[in-house]
Amino acid sequence: MRPWLIRGAIAVVALLVIAQLVPYGRDHSNPRVTREVRWDSARTRELAAGACFDCHSNLTEWKWYTNVAPVSWLVYNDVKGGREHLDFSEWDRPQAEADEILEVVRDGSMPPLQYKPLHSGARLSDAQRTELVRGLEKTLAADPPVGGSE
Repeated sequence: MRPWLIRGAIAVVALLVIAQLVPYGRDHSNPRVTREVRWDSARTRELAAGACFDCHSNLTEWKWYTNVAPVSWLVYNDVKGGREHLDFSEWDRPQAEADEILEVVRDGSMPPLQYKPLHSGARLSDAQRTELVRGLEKTLAADPPVGGSE
C-alpha cells in the first residue's frame, strides 16, 4: 500500500474515534406521551407507527447505531426536528405541520429516503400509502391538533 493511503486510513479512524467524544446526539430520551392522537383505526396507527413514529412521536426506537457518531448526530437531529414539526404523542399542543402531513405522505417525501433502508415499516407500497393517507384524513378530521396548526 502507498504510505499516503495508510496515513489517510489512520486519519479517518482517528477522526471517527474523536467524534465519539462529542456529546451531541446522545440524548436518547423519549419524553412522556402527553396525549396521543385518537386514530380512526388500529390499521392507521400501525402504518403511522412503522413509517412515522421514530421521528414524529415520543415512542422512538433508538437502535444501536444511534449511539455511534456521526450517525448519532444525524439521527438525533432528524428526531428533534421531526418532533418539533409534528408529534403524534403531544396532540395537546399545536402541531406546526399537521396540515402538510397528507401532502408529504401522498407525494412520498415522507418518510424520507435515508430512513427507509433500515426500517421496513417505512417502505410503504402504493396501496399502503393510499391507506395511510385516507386514515390520516379521517383521523385529522375527527381529532385535529389543539389550536389547529401554527
